[in-house]
Amino acid sequence: MKILCGYNVNIDSVYRINGAEISELLKSFEKAQILEKMENPPGKILSESDFVAGLVYCMKNGCGAEWLVFEQGVFEFLKNRYLEKSIVRMGGNAGIMANVLSEMGASRVVPNVAVPSETQLSLFSKKAVYFPGTPLQADKEPGKVNPEDESIKNTQESEDARKSEDAHKSEDAHNARTGSTGTSRTQDPIHFVFDFSEGETFSLYGKEIRVPRENRFIATCDHLNFRLFTSAAFENYALDNAGEMDGALISGFHLLLDTYPDGSTYGEYLENSFSRLKTWKSKNENLRIHVELGHFASRDIANSVFLKSAGISDSIGMNEDELAIFNYLHGVPAESLLRMEAESIGKAACKLASMNGLERLFIHTREFVLAVSGPDSGNPDSSGISEKWDEIKWKDRESPALLKEAGKIIEAMNFGQKCAGAYAASGKLEGRGFMEKEALKLQESEIGIKQLQLFLKAFGGAACGRGAYALMEGCMLCILPTLLCKSPITTVGLGDTLTAGTFLRGLELDVQT
Repeated sequence: MKILCGYNVNIDSVYRINGAEISELLKSFEKAQILEKMENPPGKILSESDFVAGLVYCMKNGCGAEWLVFEQGVFEFLKNRYLEKSIVRMGGNAGIMANVLSEMGASRVVPNVAVPSETQLSLFSKKAVYFPGTPLQADKEPGKVNPEDESIKNTQESEDARKSEDAHKSEDAHNARTGSTGTSRTQDPIHFVFDFSEGETFSLYGKEIRVPRENRFIATCDHLNFRLFTSAAFENYALDNAGEMDGALISGFHLLLDTYPDGSTYGEYLENSFSRLKTWKSKNENLRIHVELGHFASRDIANSVFLKSAGISDSIGMNEDELAIFNYLHGVPAESLLRMEAESIGKAACKLASMNGLERLFIHTREFVLAVSGPDSGNPDSSGISEKWDEIKWKDRESPALLKEAGKIIEAMNFGQKCAGAYAASGKLEGRGFMEKEALKLQESEIGIKQLQLFLKAFGGAACGRGAYALMEGCMLCILPTLLCKSPITTVGLGDTLTAGTFLRGLELDVQT
């Protein structure tokens, strides 16, 4: 399988922080300042106190968040305090998914890399990842330089430099007006990821806090990806080779801002991105496009991304936190979604899919994964089902065609879960054999199993392998309990790993049938 991966690739500096460190860190900041920012989270980082308030807020509530860093001084603070004792690994949805695809058997994976530094490129899988503009080793003699390749490379580097400079001009003007130091244009995009564990305790100015749930807080120092920057090499390759690609995994929209230093808004960057996707699709109607969402800066951005994605993508993915953002569309209370109740998540996802004409919507939680196939996804060319889901009566729910389609979806999700579980347990993926071996050590989520039973009761569904499926209001719902390890090495990128594995296996199964 040949797959494009856009847009955000960066370096992750992963650090597991404990309660004692937080208690000590808080001593350096004024109580009133931190508590006020916890009460009214700024959602971005302009000072060290913004960072501390965001981290403590997430630990106190057991939630995850990603805030952008706008000050060079804060970047230096984070780098000097945490970088050397952190684990440095591939970051960014597109970067993580590219590595998963490469290790799990894709034949070519083409990522967009905003800053192709030596450190950044060294973090990619060596199996199938291809950097446009750089010939594969097998395509040339060792030590021999092709003048044509060098010319293309130089042209693309010049175009990238121009685009990067344009992105910074607006920041420079803003910094001159406000006295802000901004961030350095020459630095690698580094996302400082702070993992924290359930049960950790710390003192919040005399009040003991116990972390209710494992999660992470991310402080992002990244001046290009939040504009959905694409390299000229990636753009040109995708345009020239869209016809031979099997799929495209697209992410990074959650980094968009409502407004930028030059007064521009997210709208123009979003429009450029989806115009690009439409061009790819026009060159290859069989290109499967999956858009993965994230933690957005505002509901307006989330809404715009979702609606535009619904109009061009073949599938959309999100977690329960992100699904809750759209409660004004699906009408299901956010509280029940955040409690990971399968019935509520199924109803909310079904409503979103049917009202927006989605072919498929994936909701991945810690305890289970749920997929909704919309009313128009019954494609006789791929599934053997000529009717829409709502035209299939329950007396036919065990028809071979329906069972086959549900089985394909659940098998793809199971593959993705094994990838995510193996990565959580070992911190790496080294081919399918390694993944399958590590997956044998995993256990089904007990909560996920209970939610599967509640799913069957609520929707009158039927079992299918480890999971189950049901029909509801014109949609087919499939659910599968997750595979967990007792002591995860990392929780970063598990959703992306699951998504990439599910997407790859889905493409393979479509080809096989």
